[in-house]
Amino acid sequence: MRKIFVILFSLFIAFNAKCATLINDTEIEKEISQIIMPIANAANIPENRLKIYIVRDDSFNAFVRGGEDIFVYTGLLKQIKNPNALRAVIAHELGHTIGGHTIQMSQRMHDEMVRTLIIQSLGVGLMVAGGNPSAGAGIMAGATGIAQQSMLSFSRDEERMADDMAIDLMVKANKNPNGLIDVFEQMRDISSEYESRVNPNRVNHPLTSERINNAKMKISKLKKIPKTKNAEIEKENTNYEILRAKLIGYLDSDKNVIAKYPYADKSDAAIYARAIANMQSGNLDAAKTGTQTLIKRNPNNPYYYELLGDIEYQYGAYDDSVIAYEKSLKLTKGAPQIETALALVLSERNKPDDKIRAKELCKRAILSEPAPLAYWILARVTDGGESDWAMAEFYNMNGDKKNAQKYATMAQKKSKKDSPEYIKSGDILKKE
Repeated sequence: MRKIFVILFSLFIAFNAKCATLINDTEIEKEISQIIMPIANAANIPENRLKIYIVRDDSFNAFVRGGEDIFVYTGLLKQIKNPNALRAVIAHELGHTIGGHTIQMSQRMHDEMVRTLIIQSLGVGLMVAGGNPSAGAGIMAGATGIAQQSMLSFSRDEERMADDMAIDLMVKANKNPNGLIDVFEQMRDISSEYESRVNPNRVNHPLTSERINNAKMKISKLKKIPKTKNAEIEKENTNYEILRAKLIGYLDSDKNVIAKYPYADKSDAAIYARAIANMQSGNLDAAKTGTQTLIKRNPNNPYYYELLGDIEYQYGAYDDSVIAYEKSLKLTKGAPQIETALALVLSERNKPDDKIRAKELCKRAILSEPAPLAYWILARVTDGGESDWAMAEFYNMNGDKKNAQKYATMAQKKSKKDSPEYIKSGDILKKE
């Protein structure tokens, strides 16, 4: 049972080669994409190029890399007040990208380094020339301090510009920019004690109180503040609560889950969180009962069937698990994690044609979103060079170079030279 759970849980949690913990979950990623998409469109980012990464970390944080890769921390998702506030956070991060702040910061660091070296060379010159040694040493030490202060000031200015850009993007996306104030007020509640003692010139962000005032002033000057229909806001908030419940159910302790979602709470979000927590603790009967309640209330929600498939798998009821996963896949598109889960069950059940179906599912999932587990299952349901190549890819994605090259070598020995397995194994062997 423990082995089954570990494999199943790896569908939700994935570890990359650099030891950062990423969560792979179709439901959460799709919901965040829907929240963020209006902002991405406003920033002229094509929908098919936007990629959401969920980082398992309790920090109240998010960042954007390259303008298209958005990293959101679970701490932010669990704590942020509402989806519009989350949207404002991403708008701020995209503001940095649009403003070219990363490139500007790199150039500024280079300029300050050159400036520091010039000033320090003057200090060295004074000492070598036999002048006042303490004066020379003072110039050298002061150069570093000047550069540091310059960089901090530059960083604060960039944060102010990104805040302004966030408001502009929110308005362009026809979303209420007050979401940014919601974020800042929450940040103030978290950091007020620290900020009361900090020197505002010694930090790389403006103080939160200043950011709140700046945002309120800019918003007050807008000719029109976008408004969203109450029904739309309610639906979005409900979906967001489901997202948060799923994260809390998986990541928090049983005690914390019950504290946040007591049994008296009969909402879908509360039942979802408790069902997941019960599944993880081995209380499968309670988990199944809660999940069946959710399905009765929401017969077209694919992710409740996905959870049922997880639970049935842990029971060892492979046939029922397959039925649940198949139902889930009929109700949603582009769900590589669910396809991988179904492939795993089929590889365990091993009825006639199960391996063929599992192989198809793995290849489809890999084509959409390559993941170590999909390669591992593919290796189980294939043989010869194809199996060895799949294991090579599995180890390669997990950063195990030795085993990746070992299996890639084995794959090439068993494969035809013009086969995809031979060629792809060669790509792995070429890596240093």
